[in-house]
Amino acid sequence: MLSQCERARSISGRPEGPYRAVESADALITQDFEGVDTLDKLFVHAVKRFSKAPCLGTREVLSEEEEKQPNGKIFKKLVLGDYSWMTYEEVNQAVESFGSGLAALGQCNTIAIFCETRAEWMITAQACFRRNFPLVTLYATLGEDAVAYGLNQCGATHLITSTELLRTKLKNVLSAVQSGLQHVIYAGSGEVCNADYPQSLDMHSMQEVMELGAKPENLSKEYEKPTASDLAVVMYTSGSTGKPKGVKMQHSNLIAGMAGQCQRIPGLGSQDTYIAYLPLAHVLELTAEISCVSYGCRLGYSSPHTLTDQSSKIKIGAKGDCSVLKPTLIAAVPEIMDRICKNVNGKLREMSVVQRTLFKVGYNYKLQKVSQGADSAVCNMLFFKRVNLLLGGCVRLMLSGGAPLSASTQRFMNVCFCPVAVGYGLTETCGAGTISEFSDYSTGRVGAPLICSEIKLRDWPEGGYTSQDKPHPRGEILIGGPNVAMGYFGSEAEGENDNFWVDEAGQRWFCTGDVGQVHPDGCLQIVDRKKDLVKLQAGEYVSLGKVESALKNSPLIDNICVYASSDQNYLISFVVPNQKQMTELAKKNGIEGEWEELCNHTKMEEEVVKVIKEIAVTSKLERFEVPQKICLSSEAWTPETGLVTDAFKLKRKELKNHYIKDIERLYGAI
Repeated sequence: MLSQCERARSISGRPEGPYRAVESADALITQDFEGVDTLDKLFVHAVKRFSKAPCLGTREVLSEEEEKQPNGKIFKKLVLGDYSWMTYEEVNQAVESFGSGLAALGQCNTIAIFCETRAEWMITAQACFRRNFPLVTLYATLGEDAVAYGLNQCGATHLITSTELLRTKLKNVLSAVQSGLQHVIYAGSGEVCNADYPQSLDMHSMQEVMELGAKPENLSKEYEKPTASDLAVVMYTSGSTGKPKGVKMQHSNLIAGMAGQCQRIPGLGSQDTYIAYLPLAHVLELTAEISCVSYGCRLGYSSPHTLTDQSSKIKIGAKGDCSVLKPTLIAAVPEIMDRICKNVNGKLREMSVVQRTLFKVGYNYKLQKVSQGADSAVCNMLFFKRVNLLLGGCVRLMLSGGAPLSASTQRFMNVCFCPVAVGYGLTETCGAGTISEFSDYSTGRVGAPLICSEIKLRDWPEGGYTSQDKPHPRGEILIGGPNVAMGYFGSEAEGENDNFWVDEAGQRWFCTGDVGQVHPDGCLQIVDRKKDLVKLQAGEYVSLGKVESALKNSPLIDNICVYASSDQNYLISFVVPNQKQMTELAKKNGIEGEWEELCNHTKMEEEVVKVIKEIAVTSKLERFEVPQKICLSSEAWTPETGLVTDAFKLKRKELKNHYIKDIERLYGAI
């Protein structure tokens, strides 16, 4: 008989698995709606059910204003209007016209999109799915070389972008593309000067292509629709470990992955509003948006710069997107949740002792209730209502993915906002792997396998992880199922596809490189990553990610990258300090100066090391896991700097190159 709390089980009876969700122990799920086996069928299915309902929403930019900051810098601020909406039927018509227009322009081998998250991105994607044009996605924050590499490798004939990217990043890139690119189509306002770009390219606005496609002679042309086994997306990764790789996803892969994801989202339906602000070139955002559309939700478009009232491009006193949209569903990478927590905690420190004490009492009481699977309406009203307004006041569920979420941040979001589910998946598995139940308030775990996936543990003796470990079996995580992608684009001869394979039963598998352990209820916990494990001179193994996760709990540290050289016996780290906390620490030590001067001050480096050592003790890190020297960075690491991915994962190679002189300095005599 099943234990009530059992969420997954090993179908082989062995500790290494494979593990499947109890609901799919007999067979993995391949689709959510019967007979709906391609992405175009999924959208048409939604249009039939929700034709008159609002689908995609965008805020109009009313004006741009310059705002002088206390430090004298000038920032551009936006004045935005309300959301205006396209219904499902109106989006469907736009998809039909744009797809027809793309075909009318000429031979469509592959369509590439290099664009910010916006309604036009989703319309482009749906048009490609419908017409069976493979869609190549490139992060809008990729560097120029990476964009040129992707466009050359995929051989795209048409490129979809925005006027802003066309005037900036693409200006130098397009002349370096030798792959047969013929047409560049841009979304957004403003004129584009054709003379600024290679004369071999035809430049079109998205509106022009839609008008071309709407002509009766083009709309009436028949076209071939996709099958489940056709290539739908080539998604280029963010390149955290080198050159970006294009992951090949069939329609069937994405359909299966989303079927698994949607089964874990309770009550998903037309009453929900999703705020879309993460990069659509990231598998988490793409599958979240398509899933929401398939269930009739409203999608309101946003960006990290306009998300909340405090966001960098929102004018003081104006409303951010969350305040206007009032979303019920939010997907977030841990970096975003960490910022929200630090923002709230910063405001708490400004309160009186009495107010802080009352908040703490309320927090601890609700934390106790939440850990028992209950809620506290009184605490929500008295203590957390104002906090909730940061995200619009209506959020009922949040999903975290893209990187590990710290236990402290997860608890804080659960108490102050709403239930948080933590997901685990990769681009290579169409974002699907596991998602924790929203009713599971334990921390550090990523839930049971989705109903489309199964998980095995492979022994990694060198790292000290085996399926015979106690109290839980551990090993390298392998994900299998119909959601596993078809490999990397153009790399068949390069040996890069070794991490994909098909077993004797015909099922596809992917080797993740992550290390996990399975709890008795079948839930997975990520404990390490093979590439993050470094061996020090004395033979100790250090998990860089584990150390970073522990140290980021300090309010003094906004971001940190731990670095280890195998020919040294101690760690060093690069730290982005919190400006407010760092300034206060400097005052305590009688140190004055501009922000950059504080970060370059040797005494401040020493003081931050002291703080790091204190956190290391409370986090129970071993002595060899504690960075002995640090370098302070006065500039935040954003995707635009090229030092982190769009999901804010560290790009270790780029960080090493960026701080190479500091590495040489810090590895002097200790």
